[in-house]
Amino acid sequence: MTIRVVLADDQTLLRSAFRVLVDSEPDMAVVAEASDGAEAVDAVRASDADVVLMDIRMPGTDGLAATRAISADPALSEVRVVILTTFEVDEYVVQALRAGACGFLGKGAEPEELLAAIRTAVKGDALLSPAATKGLIASFLAQGGPYATMDTAGEEGHGDGEAGRPVDALTSREREVLTLVGGGLNNDEIAERLAVSPLTVKTHVNRTMSKLGARDRAQLVVAAYENGLVRPGAH
Repeated sequence: MTIRVVLADDQTLLRSAFRVLVDSEPDMAVVAEASDGAEAVDAVRASDADVVLMDIRMPGTDGLAATRAISADPALSEVRVVILTTFEVDEYVVQALRAGACGFLGKGAEPEELLAAIRTAVKGDALLSPAATKGLIASFLAQGGPYATMDTAGEEGHGDGEAGRPVDALTSREREVLTLVGGGLNNDEIAERLAVSPLTVKTHVNRTMSKLGARDRAQLVVAAYENGLVRPGAH
């Protein structure tokens, strides 16, 4: 299967470099380019793309708005958005994850990291390194205020303290798995930690996603620290 990639960045030179890299892989192909968010959304709809490498800061419609538009379109439910940012923890990255991005990558990443990120995104896994996850957790806690939760459409909402949170519907094992996902562990690592099979972990992850209305694993990470299950230094 060829992974169809859309490049969205307002820097032509950077897009050209990404195109050369992606097209050099036998299992990938750049199917469209865009210089702003609106063009990116149109390109995704027209190209049947699998993955979008989305710059978060672009003139006009930015990457955040474009990510929201893609995530809100049922016809694009299988499209994965990878946010590209100059800084590993960008002020808009948290919002992008809430909007439906599967993760983010620094523009200074090595070529192998970028290619691996595309393949990871296609598999539906989250692109959140432990270091980046800790930074995002700290960012959430610094914002304060009531816990934020996601409704069944995957959109942000706000609950009143601890009452009525979707996380309360989770079983103790599901909460445990969610906590470990929020700590940046993959399924194999969680399986080893809990002494169960990776398939069992996958089942718990899928049920947790369903109960929380999470689009993908990245939103589970967001939910884990939004609901206070993970805190800096706790994992």
